[in-house]
Amino acid sequence: MSKATNGCWVEIETQVLSSSERAPQIPLDTKKTPLLMWTRGFLVEDEAELDMMVTIETLCERKVQGKLVEINPRYDHDYGETVMALLETGVRIRKDLGGIK
Repeated sequence: MSKATNGCWVEIETQVLSSSERAPQIPLDTKKTPLLMWTRGFLVEDEAELDMMVTIETLCERKVQGKLVEINPRYDHDYGETVMALLETGVRIRKDLGGIK
């Protein structure tokens, strides 16, 4: 879906600080990047397409403006790739302790 209509659940991107406004003590590679914020809410406009500037209303009824980056966003997070060393360590510790009872 590349077009959202009024009331559609969307995600916007807003620049909080430009790279020149970042704190002086942060690492140089971080300082070169603007600080961005992503917010989810319901589209206020009648319709919009990706990359358009839009207004949304959040679940706590706050109005926020930003660039439309996703329509019907989903939660997509995990704990990353399996770390075999951690699994092997856990198995070895259980064996050393005589198993879990």
